[in-house]
Amino acid sequence: MKRVIISGGGTGGHIFPAVAIADELKRQFPEVEILFVGAEGKMEMEKVPQAGYKIIGLPIAGLQRKLTLKNLALPFKIIKSIVLARKIVKQFQPQVVIGVGGYASGPTLKAASMLGIPTLVQEQNSFAGKTNMLLAKKARTLCVAYEGMEKFFPKEKIVMTGNPVRLEVTQIEGKKQEALAFYGLDASRPTLLVIGGSLGARTLNEALIAGIEKLQGAGIQVLWQCGKLYYEELTNRLKGKDLTGIHLTQFISRMDLAYALADVIISRAGAISVSELCLIKKPAILVPSPNVAEDHQTHNAMALVTKQAAVLVKDVDARTMLIDEAIQLMNNKELQVTLAGNIAHLGRPAATKDIVNEITKIG
Repeated sequence: MKRVIISGGGTGGHIFPAVAIADELKRQFPEVEILFVGAEGKMEMEKVPQAGYKIIGLPIAGLQRKLTLKNLALPFKIIKSIVLARKIVKQFQPQVVIGVGGYASGPTLKAASMLGIPTLVQEQNSFAGKTNMLLAKKARTLCVAYEGMEKFFPKEKIVMTGNPVRLEVTQIEGKKQEALAFYGLDASRPTLLVIGGSLGARTLNEALIAGIEKLQGAGIQVLWQCGKLYYEELTNRLKGKDLTGIHLTQFISRMDLAYALADVIISRAGAISVSELCLIKKPAILVPSPNVAEDHQTHNAMALVTKQAAVLVKDVDARTMLIDEAIQLMNNKELQVTLAGNIAHLGRPAATKDIVNEITKIG
């Protein structure tokens, strides 16, 4: 394996698995050259270089749901991106091109297919994205994380691998004391971890604001990741309130310590969050985001809920029900044990290695 292109991004849910695949490729093939292809102005243009990899941006964008002049420029951006992607692929000469979903993966994998270079698609969600469904027709292999994906993809190309997650995030054994010191929380009180994804989640934030006193009254402390979009607004709204036992942060850099600390976790149901929860084996309440394509977070959540491996609270109900559900679960040790036991069966710790094995087969 000499050269590999990895393409996609837009959100942490696409970027983090892409970086995990790159890291595993580097571990197995130290001499491999890896080039990322992303979308200009998107999160990957910052996060990928931070992880130590080179990235080139394409001028690709998505279709805006509301009527806007930006949509008129979309066909030109797609054509320009395919031309540029073709040039990048020709110059870099990879043995294989990997798509992880997101705008940039479309033109990049299309260009690779046109040039006869084998492609692999990694689909994180239980409901396949439109870009990946189009790319699947020409891809050699489709690595998936959920059962029943033949609804979207050719059955003979599907390989069940699970999602690649960052190893350092899920290694939590023996870290609770370090975590308590790091976050300045109390060892004698149960901890609720609230994570709204890399950008935060307004619904979760509103539910927490409304329920702070209830949580404090129940003796529960909270590690609350609110997202950088909301941090300033929330600090202003919480001025003058008693925030004993409430640790508010815009971003969690040491996710391993946050997971080690948590007794119960409230989370959105992005594919990578769900995969991490399966590996850390903690009881979770999932609140799927309604603002994602094809409502795929609800599909992700239901894959756990139907196996009694997580609790579901709908976004529309979260402001009124979420804190009561959290307190109820915090007080129900029996249910915590059941949820943790069931979610543990769904973890795939070898997912990243299995994906790299599939890459080596076609590259």
